[in-house]
This record gives sequence, C-alpha cells and structure tokens, in this order.
Amino acid sequence: MNKVIVVGNLTRDPELITTNSGVSMCRFTIAVQRRYAGADGNRETDFIPVVVWRAQADNCYKYLKKGSKAGVVGSMQTRNYETTDGQKRYVTEVVAEEVEFISTKGSEEGREASSSEESGKKNVVDEFEPIDDDDLPF
Repeated sequence: MNKVIVVGNLTRDPELITTNSGVSMCRFTIAVQRRYAGADGNRETDFIPVVVWRAQADNCYKYLKKGSKAGVVGSMQTRNYETTDGQKRYVTEVVAEEVEFISTKGSEEGREASSSEESGKKNVVDEFEPIDDDDLPF
C-alpha cells in the first residue's frame, strides 16, 4: 500500500510546465509541521515536494500561491537522475491524486464578501415586525 495524505502551506508559488506531448505538470512544495515538539519545545517542519498532472495541474497553478493551505492525497514516488557532471541524484516526492484548496488566491476577498452578505441578512431580519400569535391562521 502506498498512500500519502498531507495538509500544509505552499512554500513558494507553483511551477507549471508542459511536456513535449502537451501534458500539464505542476510542482510545488508543502510545509507540514510535525505533530510533536522536540526537546527544545519547537515543532519541526517537513518540506514535501508535490507533483500534479493534467487538468488538476492547471487548476493548482491557477488557484494556489505561496502561503496557500492545501490538502494533498497521493502516493510516494522515488526517482533518480544523473546530473551533467555525472553525479547520481535521488528525488522523493508525492504524486497527487487529489488536491483540496483549503485557502487560495482571493480567499480573503471571498470571506469579506460573505461577511458583508451575512451582516446584510441581519439587517433584513431586524426590519421584520413582530407578529401576534393570535393573528396566525393555524
């Protein structure tokens, strides 16, 4: 079984590339705090590289930015490659199957709009006149 679930904040803006065959791929890194504090009382942070493919990659690039909170479900993948000077490098990353946008670009604006809508609803409710129960037809 190979299943990874992480929730954290993007450490930088996502990068979008298109393969030679026209498939979109988006890369970003999520900072995830560890559950327990160390001996010094501080919680360490892990930086998890994430890869997303196709239409979901386009959406991640469009709606996520540095600092956005995202939840990722996927699988762990390791790969290796050789640098131009002949050194072998190993990479471990999460290949995302699902990405949940917890906070995104413009989410602050959305919260402000919904707050003003709610306050507008309060005003409408305050304008209702009380009804005497004797006037009800049932």
